[in-house]
Parts: sequence; structure tokens; C-alpha cells
Amino acid sequence: MRDYNIDNKPEPLEVLFTKYKVNFSNVHKVVTGAKYTALLLKNGNIGVCANFGNRIEDNPGKYTKLDLKNISHRIFLTAYFNALLNYTDDYKKSGDIFDIIDFRKYKNIVMIGLFKPIVRKFEEENISLSVFDYLKDDSVLISGSKKSDYLKKSDAVILSSTTIFNNTFEEIIKSSKEQCDIFLLGPSSIMSKEILKYRNINIIFGSIFEKNDERILDIIKNGGGTKYFQPYGRKVYLENVSD
Repeated sequence: MRDYNIDNKPEPLEVLFTKYKVNFSNVHKVVTGAKYTALLLKNGNIGVCANFGNRIEDNPGKYTKLDLKNISHRIFLTAYFNALLNYTDDYKKSGDIFDIIDFRKYKNIVMIGLFKPIVRKFEEENISLSVFDYLKDDSVLISGSKKSDYLKKSDAVILSSTTIFNNTFEEIIKSSKEQCDIFLLGPSSIMSKEILKYRNINIIFGSIFEKNDERILDIIKNGGGTKYFQPYGRKVYLENVSD
């Protein structure tokens, strides 16, 4: 059941931290690179989170006093909950967002966070898309000053899951109109039913990896990004079926 009263709802990482805490004795390894951080649990589960240039400690002991206002701590928590929760569903259905969603039925589609492969698919199918990303420079991007106006008119939003750890998630959710389908996307996605309760969140698209797959850890440690480690993962999704 979605919770439409977001004004009084704690942000996602606070909700997850309150419910699940962090079992540091369960953390086997933290690996950090130029673009991503990966966390390996003792049961073999792997969780990842984008870095966006932030320095992340590879010693789990540095995070025993977690501060939700600290961006490095938020990245650690995202990777941890990614590893902890992404393996709890059997994901009988899987696939790429463009194959799962018929975007032709929407009139005003906004993308927050540039996903170039998906933008190319929109262009190939001649489907209009408005893209925002304050960290990147690309000819397809629209000025961030217009983001709120576009969100108020949108009936579909492709939203990078990195907005959860960088603390822009709530602002975007609040800016979207009530009748809007929001699709969270990216390997940083936490596949959690708690996140599906936020207003307008329709489906979470994320990734899971084979347990103890050292290839993922090595790629991330050596500075590799999504296009290098994603081929070793499986694209899965968690859908809100209550509405």
C-alpha cells in the first residue's frame, strides 16, 4: 500500500536503518573505486552503490557510528541494504525497463539521472523524453532550473536510485503530480517493499549478482562503472501491485 503522506514520512535510508539496523559482523568486505562502492556480506550477497566522487572507507569499522547526514555513510548504507535486501525476492520476472514498460502510453516522460543506453532507445523509437542530470554534461540535458516545472507536468518519471543516497529523492517525489508513475532505476537500487510505499513509486528496477562473484569486486576496485560490471549481473524488478 502506498503512503501518499510523504510530508510526515522519514526518508528511505532512515526507514530502512530503523527497521533493519546494520549487522557489522555480517559484513565481509568493502571495496571502493573511482565510480562505485561494493559491499560483500558473509553469505556471499553483493551490494553496490555509486560514489559520485565521494571518498568511501574500505574498512567497515569506520562506519560503526553511522551518521545519516554524512554522504559517505549514506553510500555505505545503500550498498549494505542493496546486499541485504536485493536477494530476498525470487524475481520470477526480469528484464530491462524499456522492455517491461510501454512508454508510448505516456505523454510527458522525465528522466532524472542520465541513462544513455535508455535515452538511445527512446530516440530510436521516436518517443519524447526530457532528461535532467546536474552531475553530467550532455547535449540531451535540460537546465536543472526547469526540473520542477517538468515534474509537475509529467505522467512518468525514470528516476535514478542514486537520488536516495544523495538526498534528492523526497524533493523529486513531492514535486511529481499525484497521478504519475515513477520508476526507480540503476544498480544502486535497493529492492525494498518499504521504498515502494512512497508516493508514485511504481516499480524498482535493479540488479543482483552471483554470490561471491569476485569479478564484480575487482571491476569496481579498478574503477570500472556500470557498463563493465552489469554484464555479470541480472536485471530484476520489484513491482507495486497494491494499487
